[in-house]
Amino acid sequence: MIRAVIFDLDGTLLDRDASVKVFIEKQYKRLNKWVNHVSIEKYKTRFIELDNRGYVWKDKVYQQLVDEFDITGLTWEELLQDYVSQFHDSCIPFPNLNSTLEKLKDDNLVLGMITNGKGPFQLANIKALGIEKYFETILISEREGMKKPEPLIFQKALNNLNVLPSESIFIGDHPENDVQASKNVGMKSVWKRDDQWDNVKADFVVEDLKELPLIVENLRK
Repeated sequence: MIRAVIFDLDGTLLDRDASVKVFIEKQYKRLNKWVNHVSIEKYKTRFIELDNRGYVWKDKVYQQLVDEFDITGLTWEELLQDYVSQFHDSCIPFPNLNSTLEKLKDDNLVLGMITNGKGPFQLANIKALGIEKYFETILISEREGMKKPEPLIFQKALNNLNVLPSESIFIGDHPENDVQASKNVGMKSVWKRDDQWDNVKADFVVEDLKELPLIVENLRK
């Protein structure tokens, strides 16, 4: 019997790719005085390349941008602080986010979240999406001192929800950090499809979050 659904954040609930594009355009306009010698398209494209979909922390990204684009009058630390303090205003959810979470809660499931990243930053993004209220536990790697794909962070979430791995589903977009890692601890895995990867060996695959309640319903029969 499935009793819990645990989610990844970036690329699963938060459309990070879309959010980054919106943020970078806002940052470029906000700091135009110091970056207008670079075209907005060049600035945006290079940030996205260096960011590597969030897997490179922004101190390195902004150091590189300042160096490559010869940005003066503005330090990489100031650019980084702008990112940290302003990104949440650009957060875009995937379609059907709230309705899916509502449906799962209505079906008497407990919900959790495990996300890699910086504590205050990720929490600000979760709050910006307006979804914090749905979750019984939210684990952010920096605060926990461990990260996906380490089994311990999954086990802590399960313990916090008071459920067994066999009673739980994990949904995420990353083949190793989310899909394989959750399978390794005995959970059912759902891959939120991402065109960056092929042949992901998950128990289930969804294109849209709204497909998730039906998967859970079928597993509970």
